[in-house]
Amino acid sequence: MTSVKKCVIPAAGLGTRFLPATKAVPKEMLPIVDTPTIQYIVEEAVAAGCDNVVLIQGRYKAAIEDHFDISYELERTLKDRNKTAEFEALRRISSMVSLSTIRQKEPLGLGHAVLCAEQAVGNEPFAVALGDDIIDAEVPGIKQLVDCFERHGKGVVALMRVPESQTHMYGIAAGTKLSEREYKIETMVEKPKKDAPSNLAVIGRYVLPAKVFTMLRNTKPGVGGEIQLTDALAELARTDGLIGYEFEGLRHDAGDRLGYLQANLAFALKRPELHDGLIAYMKAALEAEKK
Repeated sequence: MTSVKKCVIPAAGLGTRFLPATKAVPKEMLPIVDTPTIQYIVEEAVAAGCDNVVLIQGRYKAAIEDHFDISYELERTLKDRNKTAEFEALRRISSMVSLSTIRQKEPLGLGHAVLCAEQAVGNEPFAVALGDDIIDAEVPGIKQLVDCFERHGKGVVALMRVPESQTHMYGIAAGTKLSEREYKIETMVEKPKKDAPSNLAVIGRYVLPAKVFTMLRNTKPGVGGEIQLTDALAELARTDGLIGYEFEGLRHDAGDRLGYLQANLAFALKRPELHDGLIAYMKAALEAEKK
């Protein structure tokens, strides 16, 4: 079986939830502590064995490409000042992966964004990682799905249990349980208004066969003229089979303001140099709020 070496990252959204910060800065470049959100996604893909990232972007996103490029002037300054650690950290970013970019010229939905990567991916399985979802896990989220794909030889989507009151916010999947974390998907519904088939939400990680591109080309636009990836995945489940994998780890929704703040706190608390000071501040803030 062909190994999964390419990861598609759709990053063409306008980031309107974070205005005015995203008026001139891509939302994917907003930092989690001191690291751009998208760097966490790329690092996860690299840790899963992907050596080629295909970035689907819109206009005004050049800062993402710049971040993963060599910054000669800055690196030279760091070397001249003997800031070796900082220099090596920047050089690691620019050399971690082969990055290619494709312009999504119109906002026609997630399915269309993935379809834009067809020529770059070719006829091989590939991963898809949404830049809003950060998965903090001992085994990288994409790697968990790649392992599942290699076990079954079928497309895999990441699943996470959500409260029933939130099922209308996600694509929801249901099917036959194969193992503790694996499901043979039989039903997929995009943001059900009522009567959700389960509380297993499809989260922004996928490993898919190239055949899904054909299905995306044949998917009719839905509400707002958008091509939904969920529709193509439902067709893939019917014809070839699709596995849902309930991943291990903690997911942060960095596309939501509260989720973004929670991600910052979670990752800051992992830093020894920030942990104690942050805990002390939060305790003091809570005490002040009680008064």
